[in-house]
Formats: sequence, C-alpha cells, structure tokens
Amino acid sequence: MGNLLAGLLPILCFLGFGVIALIAASVRIVQEYERGVVFRLGRVQGAKGPGIFFIIPIVDRLVKVDLRTITLDVPAQEAITGDNVTVKVNAVVYFRVLDPVRAIIEVEDYRRATWQIAQTSLRNVIGQSNMDQILQERENINETLQHIIDEATEPWGVKVSIVEIKDVELNSQMIRAMARQAEAERERRAKVIHAEGEMQASTKLAEAARIIGGEPGAMTLRYLQTLVEIGVEQNTTTIFPIPIDLLAGMLEDKIVTKPSKLSE
Repeated sequence: MGNLLAGLLPILCFLGFGVIALIAASVRIVQEYERGVVFRLGRVQGAKGPGIFFIIPIVDRLVKVDLRTITLDVPAQEAITGDNVTVKVNAVVYFRVLDPVRAIIEVEDYRRATWQIAQTSLRNVIGQSNMDQILQERENINETLQHIIDEATEPWGVKVSIVEIKDVELNSQMIRAMARQAEAERERRAKVIHAEGEMQASTKLAEAARIIGGEPGAMTLRYLQTLVEIGVEQNTTTIFPIPIDLLAGMLEDKIVTKPSKLSE
C-alpha cells in the first residue's frame, strides 16, 4: 500500500500542478480602463471587463484594448501652401477607442492607422490653405483636421477629439519677407494715423477760425493774449503782431483813393 501511494504521489502532484496551471491560464483580469475582446476558435465573442473572468485555454484568445485617451504626435510634415510657400508643420492628435471590437477586427493596428491618416490629412489641409490662414486662422484649420481624421477613423470605433497644430517652421527667406511686410505695414499705419491727425487738427482750426471771425472782440482778445505770452519771454527784441484786419482795412482805403486821383 505504501509502495502504491509512493508511486501515485508524483502523478497526483503532476495533476495538481496541471489543474493549477489550467486555472491560472483560464483566469483573466481586465483593468477599469481596459476591455478584453475574446475570440473563440477565431470568432469574436464580444468585449469583456472590467474585472475578473474566465476563458477556455487554447480555445479562447484574449486581446486587451486601452480605452483611455491616447496622445499621438504627428512629426513635422513638409508641404506647400495654397500660395506656394514651403512650410514644415507638426501636430498632436488626441483620440480614444469607443468600440473595442471594431478597433480590433476592422483594422490591423488602429494606432498606426490613425497616425498615418493624421499625417496625410495634415499635408492635404496645409496644401489647401494660404500662409496667412495657417498663421492667423489656426483654430479653423484644427477643426477641419479633427473633422477629417475623425470621419476616417469612425469605422474603426476610434473617436478623434482634438487636433492641434503645434509649430509652423518657415525658411529664412520667408521670415525676412514677412519682417519687411510687417515693417511696411507699420509705416503705413503710422502715415495713416498722422494724416488722420492732420485732418482732425485742420478741422478744429477751421472751426476756431469761424468762431473767431464771427465775434468782433475775439481777435482783439487773441491779440492781447499773444502780447502777454511774448512779454513773459526775456528777449531783447519784441515783435508786435499787427492784426490782419487792420492791414486789410488799410489796403482797401488805398485801393479806393487811387481812382479819385485819376478822375482829377
């Protein structure tokens, strides 16, 4: 009896280890942010998780899918804009898996596929935009990129939430041309502001002239004010301005007296 038990002990130990290994191979744990897509003899059985569940070893195969938002860096893409400017543009894409089953069975590698779609879409959108639009209307371009990439990845169960252009690199010649353009624009604005100031000043002067011309005593007051201002200055020579109205009166008297002499 003892010899029989001694002979069965290795077998029992082997069976015990086999059962433990079978149970270990059957148990699967899926995290809260994951889902496990189960294939049974090649046929998809659906997504499992989160938590612990069992599969049939050898018969079942489990593929885990991360449901968290994934950050995908799109490397710098060289493209020609709509106005024939060569630029290098890179971007970042944020996406997540909404349907883990389609993400596994509809595309071989949904991450790489999304990355490739983002690259080609970025070049196409840049090629259809002008340089000013890329620099000034970046939000519109981001929305266009997000719509295009999301529409392409929707059959894979992938949702693209955000696309952001990070950097726009220009060659040195274009940078110098843009600097000259900015300088010319600043000069134009300065001239326009100066011209507007001259126009406003001339309007105010004309209005002041009309007011002074309509009041007989206004010119006299202005004349006296000018004399006071001159008297403040410590000068050796003092010039007294003669009102133009006085000179005009003298000229009119001279013109009137000349015909009388001719008549004599």
